[in-house]
Amino acid sequence: MPHATYTYAPAESAQGWLRRAETWLDDKGKGAWIAVMVLSFIFVWPVGLALLAYMIWSKRMFACKHRPHHGPRGRHMHRARAYTAHAAARPSGNSAFNAYKEETLRRLQDEQEQFETFLERLRAAKDKAEFDQFMEDRAKRATEGHNTAEVETPDAGKTEGA
Repeated sequence: MPHATYTYAPAESAQGWLRRAETWLDDKGKGAWIAVMVLSFIFVWPVGLALLAYMIWSKRMFACKHRPHHGPRGRHMHRARAYTAHAAARPSGNSAFNAYKEETLRRLQDEQEQFETFLERLRAAKDKAEFDQFMEDRAKRATEGHNTAEVETPDAGKTEGA
């Protein structure tokens, strides 16, 4: 008599659907988290309070976009970038390609440094231009203030018929 085995998928645990919901909201961004929190406060305030606490605790509320570990698929993207950087540093076994890769990476790094230096000079020039404009405006206001004081003469108190 053949023996049949049945396998079934167990019902999803609460952690499974919560994790999927968290991933879905992360994909949609911070606005989705805030919308769900506000709706939760409106309909079931304890759930909204719990969401607010979770968002603050997990740093989703105050996360910046420049932090790679927050936001949509952030943790996974951070790992992928780290793996890619590690893979780029490994030698390929082909000496000609390795020399080309090292020269290209060095050139790109030099270009990045030059670009950052250019941006710094550009920011400094912009700051200097703004400061010079401020000083010109200030000097102009000061001379206008002195001119208006000189225009007012002591004759202003006399009457025309006298």
